[in-house]
Amino acid sequence: MVSQERSLPFIKNLASSDRKLRDQSLASLRTFLSARRASSALTLLDALKLWKGLFYALWMADRPAPQQALCNDLAGLLDHFDEGTAVRVWLAAFWATMAREWTGIDVLRMEKFLLLVRRVLEAELRYMRRDGGGEPAWDAGRADEVLASLRAWPLSTRENINDEDAGLGVGPDEAELLPPTVPAGLKLHVLDVWVDEADKVGLLASGDAQAAEILRRINGVVEDLHRGTTTTSVKVRSREAMADERLPWNVGGGGIEGHGGEDEDEADDADWDGFND
Repeated sequence: MVSQERSLPFIKNLASSDRKLRDQSLASLRTFLSARRASSALTLLDALKLWKGLFYALWMADRPAPQQALCNDLAGLLDHFDEGTAVRVWLAAFWATMAREWTGIDVLRMEKFLLLVRRVLEAELRYMRRDGGGEPAWDAGRADEVLASLRAWPLSTRENINDEDAGLGVGPDEAELLPPTVPAGLKLHVLDVWVDEADKVGLLASGDAQAAEILRRINGVVEDLHRGTTTTSVKVRSREAMADERLPWNVGGGGIEGHGGEDEDEADDADWDGFND
């Protein structure tokens, strides 16, 4: 287990205005996460402790350039895991931390956390790729992990996170550490940016049958959210995401097969429920 005394010093220094100190702290964190014995033994509690520290490191970071660099660096930590269970735990801890802290982020700090979510989502989608032979290949097992993560967390339709453990195999005590719900505002942001980030990692590339299939599977998660959510703002935004003109099946204005205007009309007639679940 990661002790607070061991992890806090270098995490705390990530918010420093001294670039050299930040780089040294980041190197220490990367070394820790890259160690096989650490990554393979990473528990949900360990990862939650680390992400809470990283969250507040970004909270304390000042000025746009250091904030952007820190967001990029934190998202890049996913690259230091090469084992499925550790990846699932690391991503679950990130999304759980964001879900728990989201409604407490003030307006002056929200922009940098919006960027962090965007960068981590990009890293999560990029994790499915394995470059080789000059062409990107998509790993089916990794794709399954990412789809499960998206369905369990930022695009979840569950009423209560603790009803399931998102495939982590955690016990009741650890499950209680997870936030009960994912705030609507976090879901809305992911719905806003997921096609952007999918494009960045090559999922919208023409002629790539593997990428097209993964793209359809992600869109299917969004579709399930659209059908299953009881939050009007999420229902409207998920429909807008499915209608994004960059998605191959929407080219030419064809839209999503089987989706007419009925849901949209119903959403327009419903009362606006704000950004909180």
